[in-house]
Amino acid sequence: MAKILKLQKRDRNNRFRDVGSIEIRNETETTADLCFFGDINSESLGEYQKYFPEDKAPKDVQDFLDQLDGVSKINVHINSGGGSVFGGIAIYNILKRYDAEITVYVEGLAASIASVIAMAGDRIIIPANAQMMIHKPSSITWGNADDMRKEADILDGCQKVILNTYMKHAKEGVTPEQINALIDAETWKNGEEWQEFFDIEVAGKSNAAACASDYFERYNNLPEKLQGKLEPQAIDIDSIADAIAGATARRLEKALKESRIPEPAAGEDKEKQIAAILEDLDLI
Repeated sequence: MAKILKLQKRDRNNRFRDVGSIEIRNETETTADLCFFGDINSESLGEYQKYFPEDKAPKDVQDFLDQLDGVSKINVHINSGGGSVFGGIAIYNILKRYDAEITVYVEGLAASIASVIAMAGDRIIIPANAQMMIHKPSSITWGNADDMRKEADILDGCQKVILNTYMKHAKEGVTPEQINALIDAETWKNGEEWQEFFDIEVAGKSNAAACASDYFERYNNLPEKLQGKLEPQAIDIDSIADAIAGATARRLEKALKESRIPEPAAGEDKEKQIAAILEDLDLI
């Protein structure tokens, strides 16, 4: 049975409030399942997580692991187009530190930094019809030539870290130069093809649906079958705005009713007091 883990944040008044949730699936006394079926973020989305429930960040994964009690095996399921380089590296390190046997299943796609997360597995299982993609890390930078050179150095450093991570699962005889060439070329391969380079297991065909990702448009060699997944899912902006406005009004009304905010003193600027209330509620 699935268990819902509530994610909380401490506000400026030292009170905890719910900001999202993560689902712990198929937990038994010794086994739990963790799914990466969305994009990888560097930071949790907080109260907006409900609009992107499958996206994960390092804190989400750490909170998930902290809730497990006596679990010795974790099944990690991946169907992700990638995301934040630093977020993915952090998730990899968090999983590697956890004292449990980790089996990774690439259900449909492990692209970009999601392929690095896959390397956290003691066992990596990729079906014959699933794919993994490795490529050079990228970023968006604004600035002068010095800023660009600095960013290039950072990206080169990231690639070295990623290469070292891949080499931990490289087959005997496979060299760093070979894997680095595959990274440079942005390489897409299925489970059987990756078995030439990595110590992975190839399973029968998976029934997982092809994933969609906001990151697909950044890839040079995106397979044709995924090119129809370039557009992100439609978001009802009006509904989101209404929900935020409604939540803001309810929280402000509750704060006033509970008399946590004193009546303004004589001559005190009421607009300043309201601004202070909103700041205390972490709304501005």
